[in-house]
Amino acid sequence: MDFLVIDDDKTIRDTTCLLIEEEGHYAEVAASGQTGLTLLEDGKFEAVLLDLTLGAEDGLDVLVEIQKRYPDLPVVIFTAQGSVKAAVEAMRRGAVDFLEKPFRREQFHTVLARLQRLRQFGQRIEKLEREVAETKSQQVEPIFDFTTPAMRDVMDVLMRAASTPASVLIVGESGTGKTVAARAVHQHSHLADKPFVTVSCPSLSKELLQSELFGHVKGSFTGAVKDHWGKVRAAEGGTLFLDEIGDLPMEIQPKLLRLLQEREYERLGENVTRQANLRIIAATNCDLKKRVSEGVFREDLYFRLNVIAVEMPPLRARQEDLTRFVSHYLSHFAAQCGRQPKDFSEEAFAQLCAYAWPGNLRELRNVVERAVILGRDEQITPSDLPTDVQTSQVDGRMAGENGSVIQIGSMTSLEKLEEAHIRHILAGTTSLQEAADVLGIDQATLYRKRKKLGLE
Repeated sequence: MDFLVIDDDKTIRDTTCLLIEEEGHYAEVAASGQTGLTLLEDGKFEAVLLDLTLGAEDGLDVLVEIQKRYPDLPVVIFTAQGSVKAAVEAMRRGAVDFLEKPFRREQFHTVLARLQRLRQFGQRIEKLEREVAETKSQQVEPIFDFTTPAMRDVMDVLMRAASTPASVLIVGESGTGKTVAARAVHQHSHLADKPFVTVSCPSLSKELLQSELFGHVKGSFTGAVKDHWGKVRAAEGGTLFLDEIGDLPMEIQPKLLRLLQEREYERLGENVTRQANLRIIAATNCDLKKRVSEGVFREDLYFRLNVIAVEMPPLRARQEDLTRFVSHYLSHFAAQCGRQPKDFSEEAFAQLCAYAWPGNLRELRNVVERAVILGRDEQITPSDLPTDVQTSQVDGRMAGENGSVIQIGSMTSLEKLEEAHIRHILAGTTSLQEAADVLGIDQATLYRKRKKLGLE
């Protein structure tokens, strides 16, 4: 470490420097506060040793000036024997420690060890901040300005519910953005500055999941070597997000119901009832009604979770948003990989539109990232796409009976364009009613069109 010693007593300066250098560190000296401040401007020091009595200068005033200019620089105060009151005042103003003169070698080594630990903690914090910044830079910023009417309706409900304490249930296929939606609710709520804590319900055994949620006390089960506070406590005052709630073990469901209704819980192995102040958002890709009928999900818990419920539409039902998502992911991954911005060729984009996207947004994100990394040309071509996406046109999802690709803007009749679009929507939806909703027509009309096209 590099130290600056500010003291008007030459003996103290020389002795302190000798002790610092004996420990393998570097030290410079200043006989006055003004000289010390000048040296701080010119050099990079990691700690300051400052005397409170500097002739005509007040060491406390120098301390305040150092704190003002270099708020992260630790300062240790030298005080005369018996001036504990002054030392306390210096600590109140920001000093990290003090040494009473004359001090012994052992006392100085103790303070030096504290400074080294403080420096290590600071380095760890800087490292964690860098890692967080790097992680954030790798994450794609979410899009909430949707074009698809169904998604607009979903976000409208979620934003209206955000300002209330009501529980929210988000259902939808894997990869549709349920976690992103849950975070949006939290960020637009009165709890935005409080914790957002996630628990993945299928990730642990029922014993470990119960401990993960509610905590445990030492000895409550094999491996419980010390007390542990769970995610409920971690989310105090904020939001607890229960991902894939449909896989929550039956044994834990009554405890969650109690948390929802009574705002009470107990740690595993403990009989002390504790209060919880938090909001619960749950998400699942399961049909909870079906789970209730099968007897694997409590009906009362379902109704308690289902205060505000929304369904995230799959990507195949959000064609209007596909172009925006593709462009968004392209820009992000091009910047992340240090590549020039690219775009998809007409043929490649047609294949993206033809594909049913069973993995939804998560799969689209991966496909675009892969294309940016592997693409050799300025435009991304079909050969840069995964095999499943490359062959999607052969299935007739964007084609007529002969499998030819129909593209908007090509020399194609409206009748052929409508046929290709209906084929594509029918192939990408799970029911006639869902396809009719996407197309914006009633089911009877779609039935007649389907019969005319020979798609029964």
